[in-house]
Amino acid sequence: MASTERSDDRPRLRRRDSLWGIGVMALLAGVVVRLVLNGTSAWLSALLGAVPAAVWIVWWVRRRRVRDARAVGAEPDDVPAMERQILKGGPAPRDPERRRAMAAFVDSRQERLRRNRWWAFPMLAVIFFGTSALWYLSGSVGAGSLMLGLGVVFLGWLAWYNLRIDRRLSHMRGRLRG
Repeated sequence: MASTERSDDRPRLRRRDSLWGIGVMALLAGVVVRLVLNGTSAWLSALLGAVPAAVWIVWWVRRRRVRDARAVGAEPDDVPAMERQILKGGPAPRDPERRRAMAAFVDSRQERLRRNRWWAFPMLAVIFFGTSALWYLSGSVGAGSLMLGLGVVFLGWLAWYNLRIDRRLSHMRGRLRG
């Protein structure tokens, strides 16, 4: 496998991180979901329906990368590499400018991660468990139990994932300071 390093000590953009790769994956996922739901004879409507969703996803990812890069003083193509370096527990960059950008990126992500935690988890709990209660009140024990189980599993996974990302961001902050 080829090296992922560029000559200026910045990781090269991987194929799966390119906007084309993200767009193609979103398009394929949209087409597959629509074909499963509507049958294989509706392939043209599945394709035409999935294109706007894929375009929107690419636009949203691009906008997020540009905003993140502008906030930390980096290039938009460097954002996926910084995310991957944080999530995989990679070493802190040696270049002082990249270290500063990485520290600003870590602070930005950690602030964004913690900013909405106080209302998002309770709101999701109300949605899942309230829907489950409504199913139980309507007499549908199966649907209520399914929604209750889905809520417990999803909120448990979300809490675990949130704490995991927060811990990895804190570890990267420690490596940047040390």
